Amino acid sequence: MTKSMEKIRQILSLFSVIKLDEMDDARLMDRVDTKFAFHINELPEILSILRDNYKVLEVNGKRISLYESLYFDKDAFDFYNDHHNNKKHRFKVRFRKYVDSDLYFLEVKEKYKGRMIKKRIPVRKFEHELSETSKDFIQKYLPDNDNLEAKLWNKYNRITLVSNDKKERLTFDVDLEFEWEGENKDFPSLVISELKQEKRDRTSPFYKLMRSKGIRPYRISKYCIGAVELYNTKKIKYNRFKKKLLKLKYINDVT
Repeated sequence: MTKSMEKIRQILSLFSVIKLDEMDDARLMDRVDTKFAFHINELPEILSILRDNYKVLEVNGKRISLYESLYFDKDAFDFYNDHHNNKKHRFKVRFRKYVDSDLYFLEVKEKYKGRMIKKRIPVRKFEHELSETSKDFIQKYLPDNDNLEAKLWNKYNRITLVSNDKKERLTFDVDLEFEWEGENKDFPSLVISELKQEKRDRTSPFYKLMRSKGIRPYRISKYCIGAVELYNTKKIKYNRFKKKLLKLKYINDVT
């Protein structure tokens, strides 16, 4: 365990707790997202400052939870390309496992007019090939879904904070790993944080803290990071993401 992670666990132990069955009001399946990226060494101070404004989600005694995802796309990477081309209406399809609670979901994420709308159903396990039940679910929200295929695995640890007085959730993803067909890429020192709100509210304690630290909002997708890292120029274009990826690598490599 790194020194930063030791500090993070110590600070999280001081937070008030919210349990999974208390999360209904904070799930925000229709929301606006604001993302930020910074080095893990900054996270202990950030958490310390936020302690009085948020509760931490605890699952089976753990305040840092492991997530695993399997992303799907078309053969020509249509979902990835829609994001790369900044299409205003776009989708992602994935299976996600909440490891500590042993829950699996099939999720369709729709980005439309600046809002993120997530639909999901519980499933029994990851599916490398979509079952008929899964295809029928996806069809409800994404009619043009022929020939979807698994593209990459993503794994990370997540800290989830819930606001004490706003309809707001805040996540910190650390130890990001991407894998496909034996090839692995990881970002052990990068933190991707996501502020999830019913409507954009810049009075959020976290938003104001980021502004005071000079950390600006940063549009990025974990799926797109993984796709570029694992497939590179072999199958996909990534000219619009080059600067973003260079910045993320710079943040990750800072000692």
